[in-house]
Amino acid sequence: MDLLLLATLRHGPLHGYAVVEKLRGASDGAFDLAEGTVYPALYRLEKAGLLASKWTKAGGRRRRVYRLTGRGREELARGRKEWKAFANAVEAVVT
Repeated sequence: MDLLLLATLRHGPLHGYAVVEKLRGASDGAFDLAEGTVYPALYRLEKAGLLASKWTKAGGRRRRVYRLTGRGREELARGRKEWKAFANAVEAVVT
């Protein structure tokens, strides 16, 4: 899930629920994750230094907006490389 969350934030900052919506939309509904699953992962990624967040106000509501850090971008690049190698290996076996 970490790679999915990092990839979802690669184009810019999003608040938590927008991360859930963007991930759902980008996967055509395949990744319809509960907020209760996503928020702890976002907090953990922030604690690991891969994300940073700040509180904002929109429409009178406070919400936390997350963005990738430099370390987060590095981890995303590493994770994408690892995923491509894995997917290529599976493809080689199943085709």
